[in-house]
Amino acid sequence: MSKPKIIVICGPTASGKTKLSIELAKKINGEIVSCDSMQIYKDMSIGTAKPTTEEMQGIKHYLIDCVSPETRYSVSDYKKAATAAIKEILSKGKVPIIVGGTGLYLESLIYNIEYNEIEVDLKYREELERIEKEEGLEKLYQKAAAIDPEAIKKISHNDKKRIFRILEIYNSTNKTKTELELESRKNEPEYDYILFGITMDREKLYERINLRVDIMIKDSLIEEVKELIKKYKGMPTAMQGLGYKEVVEYLDGKMSKEEMIDKIKMETRRYAKRQLTWFRKYDNLIWINGLDDIQNNIKIILEEYSE
Repeated sequence: MSKPKIIVICGPTASGKTKLSIELAKKINGEIVSCDSMQIYKDMSIGTAKPTTEEMQGIKHYLIDCVSPETRYSVSDYKKAATAAIKEILSKGKVPIIVGGTGLYLESLIYNIEYNEIEVDLKYREELERIEKEEGLEKLYQKAAAIDPEAIKKISHNDKKRIFRILEIYNSTNKTKTELELESRKNEPEYDYILFGITMDREKLYERINLRVDIMIKDSLIEEVKELIKKYKGMPTAMQGLGYKEVVEYLDGKMSKEEMIDKIKMETRRYAKRQLTWFRKYDNLIWINGLDDIQNNIKIILEEYSE
């Protein structure tokens, strides 16, 4: 029996995934499953560029605005929730469309990777925090590179969360993150994922990112962060999100407003570059140009989906 087909639209931030996916869903009786590690959080709408109710145009979206910012949300949590959403959409006779730019979340689905929950060793975490404080994050980056050179290729030198994860996985299991992923990939994916990646001229993409950041500031990103700080006691993962951590630094008096805006733009451009590098490793990904007419891109997607 052939597996149900699932459409995936991935690509860097600000490349037009949301607009394309909504138009596609309207055309093929589809519903959208978000694949974004920040849009899952409640009360974080401006900095994560969540689609508004108006922009959704009546298309049901899953895994948006559904988790408290105080919650530590893992890849494993995402996989369970996304799989349940896919089953629900298929049960209604509709087409699931996975949309987003979080590579780890996407891989958990398309390669059926089981990211087993590893209990945090608080003593070891404290040791890592101490080393970072006294010797710098770069020291831990190099340590992680020596343990798992394959996994570290995908991680930037200032990505504290993922550097810690590589070290903590090895500390808890005596296996590298890469080894665990290879072991778990032996299970066949349940569905036939058809992957489309949005690309565009680098300069044009960077222009779109810069403009998006300016709009976020105009739309009261700073006020959104202030409200989050007031409403929630601790946001261990959520406040590490792009845009949010920079605003917190600004509110703490560590930089001026102009420096904050420039930093958000720079870090977002770097993130987009890493996303493109990540998605380029997928052999079965079909690239579509984000600057092309949306209807033309829908035509390309439907031709592949119908084969």
